Amino acid sequence: MRIRSLLWAAALPVLAAAQTPGQERPRIPVVRAAAEGVASARPDRAVIDIGVVSQASTAQAAAAQNARQTGDVIAQLKRSLPAGTQVQTAGYSLYPNYRQGPGQSQQITGYTASNVVKLTIDDLDSVSKAIDAATGVGANTIGGLQFTIKDEQALRGQALQTATRRARANAEAIAAALGVKITRVVEVEEGPPQEVRPMMRAMAMGVQAATPVEAGTVDVRVTVTLTAEIQ
Repeated sequence: MRIRSLLWAAALPVLAAAQTPGQERPRIPVVRAAAEGVASARPDRAVIDIGVVSQASTAQAAAAQNARQTGDVIAQLKRSLPAGTQVQTAGYSLYPNYRQGPGQSQQITGYTASNVVKLTIDDLDSVSKAIDAATGVGANTIGGLQFTIKDEQALRGQALQTATRRARANAEAIAAALGVKITRVVEVEEGPPQEVRPMMRAMAMGVQAATPVEAGTVDVRVTVTLTAEIQ
């Protein structure tokens, strides 16, 4: 696991003032600085959508054909993948196909049934195997392949620590340049986390070679803004 930091700082002396009716409180001089922390790790979980699309002249035939193909795909996945792999139905649809010529009303030409199962795989070496096993028995659509971290909170905590240390260092550097010192931290604000996940959108069907899958890394970026009193 590695941690890298991309830092930015924007600071200026700020006079914080609060007023009460008829009386002005003493103004407190402060300095504000911000920094970004990035924590990176190899993913340890993959989520992928595998689907079967079937077409037939009647709704009943399309649904029956799709049920057979999807059943074959699920059975093959359960045989091929390690124990603990989650297989869950993510979506099902059945709808008519239309054709309309010039000056003609719409006509139903057939029906399409679609069934999508979501796989959650903790053994990343099995991702390519899952794709090839499914397409080998009838799967013909692959959705987004997304790599994640099981314990993202720990990764986010590392990014927060890095950002906070850097924000404090930036504030101290600014204070030193102004010829003042930090006496205490008044406020610390965290920006929204930005998780960068490697993703594969779709892969070609019918390729005999094993489907190449590269997990890359997952990055969690956070921003911390620190406000400190100076004198």
